[in-house]
Amino acid sequence: MKSASGEVLYVGKATNLRTRLRSYFGSTKNLSPKIRNMVKLVDDFECLVTESDSEALILENTFIKREKPKYNARLKDDKTYPYIKIDLKEAFPQVYLTRRFVEDGSSYFGPYASASSIRKTMHTLKRLFPYRSCTKTITGTDPRPCLEYYIHRCIAPCIGNVTREEYLSVIQQVVDFMKGGTKHVVRDLRKRMVTASDQLDFERAGTLRDQIQAIEHVSQNQKVVSQKLSDEDVIALEQNDGESWVEMFHIRNGKLNGRSHFLMEGTQDEKPSYVLDQFVKQFYDTSPTIPSRVILQHPLEDARTIQSWLSHKRGKSVQLHTPKRGEKYRLIKMVSENASQGLHQQTVKWLSDSKNLSSAMDEIQTALNLPRNPARVECYDISNIQGTNAVGSMVVFEDGRPKKNHYRRFKINYSAGINDYSMMEEMLRRRFKRLSEKTQICLLNGNPNGNNSHHVSSNHTKRSSNDTWEITPDLIIIDGGKGHLSVALQVILDLGLLDVIPIASLAKEKEQLYIPQDPDPIMLPKGSQGLFLVQRIRDEAHRFAIAYHRQRRSKATFVSKIDSIPGIGTKRKRMLIDKFGSIAGVKEAQTTEIASVPGITIRLAEKIKSSL
Repeated sequence: MKSASGEVLYVGKATNLRTRLRSYFGSTKNLSPKIRNMVKLVDDFECLVTESDSEALILENTFIKREKPKYNARLKDDKTYPYIKIDLKEAFPQVYLTRRFVEDGSSYFGPYASASSIRKTMHTLKRLFPYRSCTKTITGTDPRPCLEYYIHRCIAPCIGNVTREEYLSVIQQVVDFMKGGTKHVVRDLRKRMVTASDQLDFERAGTLRDQIQAIEHVSQNQKVVSQKLSDEDVIALEQNDGESWVEMFHIRNGKLNGRSHFLMEGTQDEKPSYVLDQFVKQFYDTSPTIPSRVILQHPLEDARTIQSWLSHKRGKSVQLHTPKRGEKYRLIKMVSENASQGLHQQTVKWLSDSKNLSSAMDEIQTALNLPRNPARVECYDISNIQGTNAVGSMVVFEDGRPKKNHYRRFKINYSAGINDYSMMEEMLRRRFKRLSEKTQICLLNGNPNGNNSHHVSSNHTKRSSNDTWEITPDLIIIDGGKGHLSVALQVILDLGLLDVIPIASLAKEKEQLYIPQDPDPIMLPKGSQGLFLVQRIRDEAHRFAIAYHRQRRSKATFVSKIDSIPGIGTKRKRMLIDKFGSIAGVKEAQTTEIASVPGITIRLAEKIKSSL
C-alpha cells in the first residue's frame, strides 16, 4: 500500500486479496486507530502474485526489510545482527564474528542481539577450546608460536605442532559445543586424556583435564529446563505503545544454552499474536539454525504457513507450540517475566541517566519555546469504553522522573454519552480550580509567579500531599490532538492561568506536539531524548488511566450481576463467591447447588439463576 508520494506504507500478503482489502476499506468501526490512520493515507496499491504461501511469506519479509514500511511491525535498527561463523572448508578454520549470513556451507551461530553478547560468547569459546585467533596463512613452518600457545589458548598449527586433522577436531568440538553437544565433547576429550596418560604424556593429559573441567563448569552453570534432550526456542514478548521487547531462550539438549532479546518497532495497537508472527518470520529468515520446536507465548496468526516454511528451511519437521499448562507453560511464563523485566529495565536505565534527562528537558524547552526548564510536567488522559465508566488520570514527572505520590485519578461525572472533550474539560477544571484561586490571591499580593513552585527540587518535595493541587506545573501535556488542546486552552483561559502555565498536546498518530497559537505541529526528532521523555510521560498517563478504568469497570460488572438481585446482600454474596469461586461459577452451578449455601432457599436460588 502506497501513499500519494509513492512511500510504501504497508506490506502484507493474502490468499484472498478481495477479502483482505475489504477488511481495510469496508467499515472502519472494528479497525484499530493505527490502521484507520493508515487507510486515510493509502493512494495506490501494487500486487505481486506468487505460486505458494511460503513464497509469499519470503517475499513479504524481503519487502519489509528493504522498504521499512511505517505500519508494519519490524525488528528495530537498520543494522545487520552479528553471527559467529566457522568455515570448515578452510585448511585451518577460524572462529570469527560476521554480520553477513551467506549460504556458503559454513557453520553460522546466531543471530545475536548485540556485538557485546557475541563477544562474551567468543571469549568463553576461546577459554574452552585452543583454536587459533590469528589470521595468518598457516604453513607449519613459523620459527616460534605466539603467546597464546604458552598460556594454553592455542595448539599452534603455525609451527607444525599439530596436524590439520588434529586442529579440525578442535574446531569440531567448538561446533558441537555451540549446538549443545557438551557431553559428546567431554567424552571425546576424556578419551584423548586417557590416551595421553597411557603414552606418559602427562603435560598433554593435564591440559586436557583442565579443559574438561572448564567445559563441565560452564555446562553445570547452564540451567536444566527439560529432562527431555530437546532443541527448542522459547519466545515471549512485552509491549508498550510503540515498541515490543521480544525475549528468546535457546534450549539445546534440554539445557538453557543462551538467551537473547530484540526490539520490535511499529507495534502500536497491534495484537501480541501479530507481533510474534512478524518476529518469527523476520528472525528465522536469516537464522542459520532452526530447532525442532518453537514454543510461543501466543499462537501465530499465520501458524500453518510459517510452520511449513520453517520445516522446509530446516529440512526436517518443525513444531509450533503454544502451551496452556504443564512444564512448557511454566517455561513460557519464565521467559515472559524476563521480557517484562527487560522492557522495564530499559526504561529505568534511560531514566537513571541524568544526562539523558537533562538533554531531554532542554530539547523540550527549546522545541516548545518554554519560559523555563520543564522541571515539573503534568500529563492528563481520559479512558472510557463507549462513554461508560469514564475516568481521568494525572501523572507527574519531576526532573524527568515519575513522582507517583503526586499522581491523581478522577472519576468523571459527565454522563451524556461519548465526549472525550467534555470529560477532559471536567477533569482539568477540577484540577486547576484551586490553583487558580491560589494564583489570584498571589497576584493581588504582587507575586506574579504564584508559589514559584517551578523550582522543583526544593519546593515540590517539601509539600504535603494535600498541597499538591496548589503546585504550579512548568508544563501541561494533554494526550490528544488539536481538539483536546482547544478544550484545555479554554479551561486555562477561563481560570486565568494562560500566562502562568504553558500547555501542549501530543497526538499519537505521528507523535506531533501542538501548542496554542501555532497551527503547525512540532516534531521532535525521531530517536531524540526529548521525544522519548514525552512519549514516556504520555504512556504513563495512559497506563494509569486504563488501570483505574479497568478497576471501575470490573467493580461495576461485579455489582451489576448479583447485587441487584433482591435478597442478596454482602454476606450472602461472599458465601456464594467462596463456594463457587466467581460469579461465572455461580452462573454455571445447578439450582440445588446454589440452594445448598446457608441462607439461600430454593426460591432465592431460582431467582439467582434466572438473573444470571
